[in-house]
Amino acid sequence: MNKSNITNKVTAASLLVALGIIYGDIGTSPLYVLKAIIGTKAITENLIFGGISCIFWTLMIQTTIKYIWLTLQADNHGEGGIFSLYALVKRYGKKLVIPTILGATTLLADGIITPPISVASAVEGIQNIKGLENIQTVPIVMVILSFLFFFQRFGTQKVGGTFGPIMVLWFSMLFVLGLSQIMHFPSVLKALNPYYAYQLLTQYPKGFWLLGAVFLATTGAEALYSDLGHCGRQNIRITWLFVKIALVTNYLGQSAWALHQGQEFLNGRNPFYEIMPEWFLIPGIIIATLATIIASQALISGSYTLISEAINLNFWPRVAVRQPTETKGQIYIPSVNNLLWVGCIMMILYFRSSEHMEAAYGFSITVAMMMTTILLSYFLLYKKHWNKYLVFGILTIFATVEISFFIANVSKIKERWMFLFFELFIFMVMYVWYYARKINNRFTKFEELGKHIHRLNELSEDDAVPKFATHLIYLTKADRRHEIEEKIIKSIFSKKPKRADVYWFVHIHRTTEPYTLSYNVTELLDDKVIKVNIHVGFRIQPKTELYFKKIVRELVANKELNLHIRPDGSSKYNSEPDFKFVVIEKFLSVENEFTLRDGLLLNAYFKLKHLGQSDEKAFGLDKSDVIVEDIPLVYQPQNNVNLLRE
Repeated sequence: MNKSNITNKVTAASLLVALGIIYGDIGTSPLYVLKAIIGTKAITENLIFGGISCIFWTLMIQTTIKYIWLTLQADNHGEGGIFSLYALVKRYGKKLVIPTILGATTLLADGIITPPISVASAVEGIQNIKGLENIQTVPIVMVILSFLFFFQRFGTQKVGGTFGPIMVLWFSMLFVLGLSQIMHFPSVLKALNPYYAYQLLTQYPKGFWLLGAVFLATTGAEALYSDLGHCGRQNIRITWLFVKIALVTNYLGQSAWALHQGQEFLNGRNPFYEIMPEWFLIPGIIIATLATIIASQALISGSYTLISEAINLNFWPRVAVRQPTETKGQIYIPSVNNLLWVGCIMMILYFRSSEHMEAAYGFSITVAMMMTTILLSYFLLYKKHWNKYLVFGILTIFATVEISFFIANVSKIKERWMFLFFELFIFMVMYVWYYARKINNRFTKFEELGKHIHRLNELSEDDAVPKFATHLIYLTKADRRHEIEEKIIKSIFSKKPKRADVYWFVHIHRTTEPYTLSYNVTELLDDKVIKVNIHVGFRIQPKTELYFKKIVRELVANKELNLHIRPDGSSKYNSEPDFKFVVIEKFLSVENEFTLRDGLLLNAYFKLKHLGQSDEKAFGLDKSDVIVEDIPLVYQPQNNVNLLRE
């Protein structure tokens, strides 16, 4: 049974898992959204009803229609997320690389601002308790976030088991608190009329710019798609019904309180905590803090998955990826963890409060949503074969909504200017890595392996040449069974020829499916020259040496490979064959002349390569079995050298 069938099973347990994993971000938005809409403005019916109407219809159009109904259909063998969507549609447009990189960049950027704003919003509730009005919340938020990032290295499956029940408690609390206010002031239900949203945007002074605050209500919508593989489409769609009712009820309850609390201004109060009975404040703050920690955890885990996919699809340098538990798909990336932790701590130190962060939050996610819309239109057009006019109509609706949100959020750039450097860094890393590899691959020359079979056989049998290894294994980029790189042939025959009993050429093929793991074997010369293609899904971390040795064992067991005792006596003292992997590393030759763009790309690429993991670690090879050979990349040799003989 494949993964998508398993995750699409609907049970009480699977619904609980979905609630625990994917709704943290969008589910904690009632902590700050209405407070952000009202801000320091006078509380009026136009403002409150208009704000709630905008929230409701945003959740309807963006979250329900775009993500729950449409985007969840774009499942790549059960997996979701921007890279999964890109893998589905990349062959239909070469330029789709840029929207994908932009979308991934802004999603990663969200991982730096969502944890601080969510946790800070919850912890600031302490200031509502009598006697604690002046307590400093920044150190508390920093400690919570630091503990959260520290415990990532141990895996989250034990803690994860409690996420579902806590989020059920959280959404039930949202519903009950909201309902208690609606029962006192049922007239607030009028706010669901879209006319109030229209009135706010067109007639209220500077009403359009309030969309920047309204957008905060739907910032977690991307997570619904990204976590498709963990929960399954049906589980997400069913739980969303409960979540949406709880969210809308709480927003309505907050607006009912705001209209009837008797003061003209909020004066720093948070409607979320104001609708709580005083006796429930402490339990409410604890539940809210736990919910925001869960929201942060979901974003951190999502960032690991995003970078892991980026590495496997050649958008990011190879960095150390660990699997702290046996749970499939659960990974830990130390470099990403440290980057997010430093970013989150800097955010809370710079902004100091959730109110200041609200002014900077949302810009990144509008960009991510716009990029998803572009890729989604290709999916509907080329994969679902929908009518092009229907797709254009849908695209126009989403584009209008998202561009409006984008324009409203552009004003936030002045509050988050230093944040742009982080986004620019991520974008440039992905851009450089992807396009420099394209240039690099363009100058990789392939040859027919069959042309060299006779020479390989001759070298293998030549006792005058010292034996280099019993099994000599080269990692090759050649995906065709009968091809090999020119540089590998040169490595075997040039300088000191490498004599071996068996020559293996192993190609790791990254599939556009998430969890593929299979192989095929071509013997070009019995027991002498063998080509192996290993197909590895883009969500799997490759363990090449482990796979290779398993393949050898299977070939021996099936009597397809003969590991007999060698006449030179090399197997006399150790019957185990020795394996030698050769990894060929390129470096930029001093002979090169570059165009400006190619020079910048390639130089940046090789600098990033040094910062990342070595090829042997990235491909899962034991260092003791690996030889690294450095060869120059001659991209465009300099021919006009004015050198005169005296």
